[in-house]
This record gives sequence, C-alpha cells and structure tokens, in this order.
Amino acid sequence: MLRLLRTAALAGGAAVALTTIAQADDAIFMIPSPEQTLEDFTWDKRPIVVFADSDLDPRFIEQMAILRDAPEALIERDVIVLIDTDPAQKSAIRKKLRPRGFSFVLIGKDGQTKLRKPLPWNIREISRAIDKMPIRQREIKASKAR
Repeated sequence: MLRLLRTAALAGGAAVALTTIAQADDAIFMIPSPEQTLEDFTWDKRPIVVFADSDLDPRFIEQMAILRDAPEALIERDVIVLIDTDPAQKSAIRKKLRPRGFSFVLIGKDGQTKLRKPLPWNIREISRAIDKMPIRQREIKASKAR
C-alpha cells in the first residue's frame, strides 16, 4: 500500500509541509529523478504522470487516493505512476509535457501521449482508456490465447 508521510521542515524560517512517498510492495509509484525521461519506460510500462505545483493541491491528493486504492487494475495494465509536485526542479519529464498546475497525463507503451486531463480521473475511466489502446488490445488477445 502506498503511504504518504507528512513531515515538517524549515524553509526560510517557516515550517513547510513536505510529502515523501513510501513505495508500495508493487513499486508502481515513483518520483522520477530530474534526468529520467519517458523513453526509459517505452515498450515496458504505461506511465501515468501526475503533476501538481504542490503536494498539498487538493486535486493531487484526490488523484493519488484514487490510484492508491486500486493498484491491481494498474498493475494488470503495466502502469507506473510518476509523481512530480516540484515545478522548480524542471525535470526532463516536466519539460517535455509542460503541465500547468495539476495535470494527469497517460502515456502509451509506444511513448506517445494518449490523454491529458486537468482534473483527477477515476480507475474505471483510466482502465477504459488503456483497454482501448491497440497495444493493450493485443495484450488482452494474447492472454486469452494462453
């Protein structure tokens, strides 16, 4: 299970809330390094990138709760959730996708952006969007043939 742990740190003399991520056993949630690119996941995983300007953004909190509550559906679809709540970091993924505030971005195994949403999405909508993708259709057919 993914756990968001809140701690307080001093920044410029003021207490600032920070969120760190304790990765789940399934390891589908990660904060990518600034140098990591979407190409690192091509043909292996379907990245869902969740951007926010702060980990305190209510949309970010809601989206993470939705994703955390249904990891089986994500694992079944080879999803990895990449989290970026630090616009000042200017990560390679942030530079490529150019989000404004909160953004939910679904990337296909082919590395192409399949979906962008400015609001949280539920697991049913995410699963449907993924299951319509041609590569996922082939995966479903191959699993039925076994």
